[in-house]
Amino acid sequence: MSHTFSRRSALRLVGGAVAVAAATTAPGFVPGAHAAAPGTATGPRVEALIRRLTLDEKISLLHGAADPDSLGQAGFVPGVPRLGIPALRLADGPAGVRVTRHATALPAPVLLASAFDPGLAHRYGRVIGHEGRALGQDVLLSPMVNLIRTPYAGRNFETFSEDPLLAADLVAAEIRGIQGEGLIATVKHFALNNQEKDRQSVDVVVDEQTLHEVELRGFEAAVDAGTGAVMGAYNKVDGIYACENRALLTGVLRDQWGFDGWVMTDWFAAHSTVAAITAGLDMEMPDGTYFGAPLLSAVRNGTVSEASVDRAVRRILGVMDRFGLLDGSAPPRPARDAKAGAAVALEVAKAGATLLRNEHHALPLTGAAARDIAVVGPTGMLPFVSGGGSAHVVPDHADSPLDAIRARAGRGARVTYSLGEDLFGKAVPASALSPALTTEAQQIPAGQAWSYDGILTVAEPDEWTLVIHYSGERPKVLLDGQDLFPVAPGYGEYFSGGLVSAAPDGLAVRRATLNLGKGAHTLKITANGGSAGQVFRLRRSTGATRARDVAEAVHAARAAHSVVLFAYEDATESLDRTTIALPGHQEHLIEAVSAANPRTTVVLNTSSSTSMPWLRRTAAVLQMYYPGQQGAAATTAVLFGDCDPGGRLTQSFAVDDDHHPVAGDPRRYPGVDGTEEYSEGIHAGYRWYDAEGVRPLFPFGHGLSYTSYAYDDVRVRQDRRGLRVEFTVRNTGRRDGVEVAQVYVGPSPRLELDQAVRVLGGYQRLALRAGERRRVAVRVSARTLSSWDTEKHGWVLGTGRRTVWVGASSRDLRLRTTVEVRA
Repeated sequence: MSHTFSRRSALRLVGGAVAVAAATTAPGFVPGAHAAAPGTATGPRVEALIRRLTLDEKISLLHGAADPDSLGQAGFVPGVPRLGIPALRLADGPAGVRVTRHATALPAPVLLASAFDPGLAHRYGRVIGHEGRALGQDVLLSPMVNLIRTPYAGRNFETFSEDPLLAADLVAAEIRGIQGEGLIATVKHFALNNQEKDRQSVDVVVDEQTLHEVELRGFEAAVDAGTGAVMGAYNKVDGIYACENRALLTGVLRDQWGFDGWVMTDWFAAHSTVAAITAGLDMEMPDGTYFGAPLLSAVRNGTVSEASVDRAVRRILGVMDRFGLLDGSAPPRPARDAKAGAAVALEVAKAGATLLRNEHHALPLTGAAARDIAVVGPTGMLPFVSGGGSAHVVPDHADSPLDAIRARAGRGARVTYSLGEDLFGKAVPASALSPALTTEAQQIPAGQAWSYDGILTVAEPDEWTLVIHYSGERPKVLLDGQDLFPVAPGYGEYFSGGLVSAAPDGLAVRRATLNLGKGAHTLKITANGGSAGQVFRLRRSTGATRARDVAEAVHAARAAHSVVLFAYEDATESLDRTTIALPGHQEHLIEAVSAANPRTTVVLNTSSSTSMPWLRRTAAVLQMYYPGQQGAAATTAVLFGDCDPGGRLTQSFAVDDDHHPVAGDPRRYPGVDGTEEYSEGIHAGYRWYDAEGVRPLFPFGHGLSYTSYAYDDVRVRQDRRGLRVEFTVRNTGRRDGVEVAQVYVGPSPRLELDQAVRVLGGYQRLALRAGERRRVAVRVSARTLSSWDTEKHGWVLGTGRRTVWVGASSRDLRLRTTVEVRA
């Protein structure tokens, strides 16, 4: 064994021990209690099955197929009934189990992460694990641990953080929770899938140090936690597709980390047969384009050895054996516990609620502020449960924030509502259409076709947003010959958002915005009833209708003591944002309302960081991301002070689109000529702001409480596990509250490697009573004190005198000391 490998292995084991100690444990199913443990050879049961399986049967286990009894899950792998090998059902589930049945819609993972609480992540995972098994699933296609690298990435809400340590802690805890309930977890997307734009083709170029220090830490933690499966990414890594990248799938995952589960593709992410299985891919999803008949032919003609097939089958059956799926020892499928799931959903949403601004103690709402409230914004009326794509869940229920606020304000309070920003459009005036057309409820019987050929007359030049609502096949609408609602290619048609793609009555919705000149415009509509018939509506929003909506909101704001304005940004898989500004005309709405009433609180239901040119006009800003089915109750509890806002930012918020780590360099994002370069190196997220001297709008770790805290008496000592940082935190206010104390560590003077100005070394979530003082000890692991040496291809400890900071965010550092780190 080489010295480098020995050091790396020791550090991995140390990190794993720390993570195990930090995780919240609870009684439940223990995978592997009856079979070969992770990291060891498979047991005799698996080997006996491999000897009895035919080649056709083996290959049938290596790719997806159609489910004869589908529950609406993402994937299905048929078993081999004659040998007692059961089928596998695979469901999406970053924020709850995604099938066609009801499930607990948990807050988005980014909101979970904001609590800085691995114990809570464990409970979150247990809810998903329990419900996954209750809903007939065997494998969960989650959690996602790709870092938040660009604020534009459409799936930032599905993952945890821009910081590798925080992401690693949380993914490990969640996986233990999921698998503790007997559901196989799948960490994804391995690796470097940090954007949706061109995700199926972009070639990510990254240096070895950045790869290991930044992107891979979370995946390694997932392996240490015993994840049963890993999902390969769509993108290429250094010129080779991730799902056939031997350096990743075998060199890192198997050889360095000792992973013994199976690797599957993302859906339709396979590109080869021989190269993929040779590199270490075990399963193609959702079908057998490459691992079906082509793999069978490759084995028969000698291009692929049957031993390679056996290896992949062994990995899949080995995990199934760990979870009791081969001998019937898996516990019986439980019933759903919707009440328990809802309780965790509420706990997570309250714990992750992040108060970004609170001028003159505008929050919590008390006295007159709590009795005379104007609620503004579409998501004040409509519950914003989750983002779109793989994360969308069918919730048991979801209350309206407006209803929750009215209930909490109580009898005698005055709570008014104004739309402010129209998501779904207003009826097209009959006078604008010739011949006459009723656009609100066109019903087409089954098996029939319908068409309209007429003129839309526009009175004044204006920006129009035309909105189609429909229940069946989308009607085709041509305006001046332009197809307004073309079908999006691939999965893009289905991944269209968690809020704006469906009307309150359930009809599907699509939009098109264009500038229309004064006068006549040709309008042609064709629609089909299909097998079940359908109904559709054609609506519009214009500058004139928007002005009326804003005027009504301003009038309501002036008449109320305080305003709670809900703003939104609807993200989805397969689509990146084009700006960090709020969509639509919400910035104008916020500016107008806050000018009318300076006691305006903005509640953000957004996927990721948001620019706020309107910030100084507002009294308070509360970041709630996508808060799940209990979002209304959690938001209301924070607004009225029934709980402290316990969340902290897991990502830096940029001032605007020109000042963040990938701004101004298309090679960094979205890529040039199909290639994306991680040229920022290890300086991801807050590390970039520190290295470049750029001030963020809000820094990593930021979040306000309804009370205040003082830090003092920091002491640091080194032991065999790393550093132990001790300090005292005191609640100096009159309310009980939650603080997230954070420890940061500076660079080593003895490493001639690129290092950050400071990195998160550890943290502790603290619930402190008014006046309470507590001595806190935070561990900084040897891994965090180490850097990846590209010459040694391994970790090296950063020795020498290193600075240690303690504070409330990466920019609010209250205490500072130094420690001599010795080898």
